Amino acid sequence: MSQSTSGKIPTKKPQRVQFTPQERKSSMLLALLFSTRMLGLFLLTPIFAVAAQSIVGGNDAMKVGIALGAYGLTQALMQIPLGMASDKFGRRPVIIGGMVLFIIGGVVSALATSVDGIIVGRVLQGLGAISAAITAWVADATRPEVRTRAMAMVGSAIGLSFAVSLVLSPVMVGQFGLSGLFWAISGLGLVCLLIAAFAIPEYPRAEPIIQAKASDVLGHKELLRLNFGVFALHFILMTLFVVVPGVLAQIGGFDSGSLWKVYLPVILVSFAFMIPAVIYTETRKAHKKVLQALVLGLAVVMAFMPLFSSMLWGMVVFLLLFFAVFNTLEALQPSLVSRVAPADYKGLAMGFYNTTQSLGVFGGGLAGGFVASTAGVQWALWMGAGLAVMWWLSTRRFNAQL
Repeated sequence: MSQSTSGKIPTKKPQRVQFTPQERKSSMLLALLFSTRMLGLFLLTPIFAVAAQSIVGGNDAMKVGIALGAYGLTQALMQIPLGMASDKFGRRPVIIGGMVLFIIGGVVSALATSVDGIIVGRVLQGLGAISAAITAWVADATRPEVRTRAMAMVGSAIGLSFAVSLVLSPVMVGQFGLSGLFWAISGLGLVCLLIAAFAIPEYPRAEPIIQAKASDVLGHKELLRLNFGVFALHFILMTLFVVVPGVLAQIGGFDSGSLWKVYLPVILVSFAFMIPAVIYTETRKAHKKVLQALVLGLAVVMAFMPLFSSMLWGMVVFLLLFFAVFNTLEALQPSLVSRVAPADYKGLAMGFYNTTQSLGVFGGGLAGGFVASTAGVQWALWMGAGLAVMWWLSTRRFNAQL
């Protein structure tokens, strides 16, 4: 009765658009494809600095750093060209070709008897830079109304694969050795190839209404700041893994097969921090404030970690703090790119974002190895702290709408 007297017509709450069965299946398969490939790349990172000591050149921190980061350089070079090739020739053939290179690189590394041989294998793995092509395939397979959720599904799967690599790689090296780890990585590549070849249907690719140009992204100050952020984050990550496994081996007696005893509790507790932090950021729309706090926290962690590098409990605590910050930033930053980039060139913006991330991987491995071998572990970590301070200063100039 009150409805008729007030004259107001009740409005229905808009229904959330659901995935179609085909969209859900394709999104899950593409998430599996992407995360399995990234697991293959991640598996080497947590243990190589210790495991490499059993082969020629493994005591050279510079070479260890190059081996860890080598795939990042070739990925950065090939990411956008292969993304463009997938537009022209289709997603499937480009991804299959990329996975063939990934598998060959893993076999070369498995057969290598020196760090130099592993560097060659890692370069070959990076040449199969298919991240942009997979992301584009996700876009092909989904409607705009559900695409963000599909991308989040992929991102979550990649984050999970990194967490799994921290625990799984020490166990695998302990059981099968470094060569066995690379054979397993090639096996993961074969799984990805089969998924791409047979499990996921090809979808028609709509022509873009506006042809975006590189200058659109390179001239966008907010996107440049986010690109610098992901470069810094992965530079610091690779620097950390050049030095931390060796430190843990020295102060705690951990070999490459037992490092999981440190990594497992650290990653579990850090994920417990990440989930409420992401929920708080999204519900309060506090992206800029949280970003600044996390980056400042990263700078503090990297600055103080060297002071505790002779104490096992200190290293465990600071690794926990590092991954709590890292995992949250890894989830937050891509979402900021999608918020900041205009609709006309979101895809191109993500291409540049992935490229600068890969450059960070290469730069962190190279510079971390060089500084650790010439000035010492502490200075490598302080280098990461300095880069985090530069990043924090850049976040203070972000658009206030973030």
